[in-house]
Amino acid sequence: MSPFKGQTGLKRILNATGYSFDGLRAAFTGEAAFRQLVLLNVVLVPLSFLLQVSRVERAVLIAVCLLALIVELLNSAIEAAIDRISLERHPLSKNAKDMGSAAQFVALSMIVLVWAVILL
Repeated sequence: MSPFKGQTGLKRILNATGYSFDGLRAAFTGEAAFRQLVLLNVVLVPLSFLLQVSRVERAVLIAVCLLALIVELLNSAIEAAIDRISLERHPLSKNAKDMGSAAQFVALSMIVLVWAVILL
């Protein structure tokens, strides 16, 4: 059991919310890729409301954009954890970082594919 666990109820929810905002702030200030994805979302999400698509299609257009943000947050977390363990080059560290990068590549490919299928 972690010594950092222990809060329950509303206090736990408030703490978790604060930690989430701390994570978003850390990603935005420390990760250029996250800032680029935020910019992409700032463009694509409002654009989805200007398009003549169904509500379900609009939801999917927005969902794939938000998914890329989620994947980038997880990728950044993996990279930070690997770097915290050691900055020396190791094949397993490289694999972990490359897999995180591959996940982001798939997420970005999903944006392109879904937007193309819905709009073309």
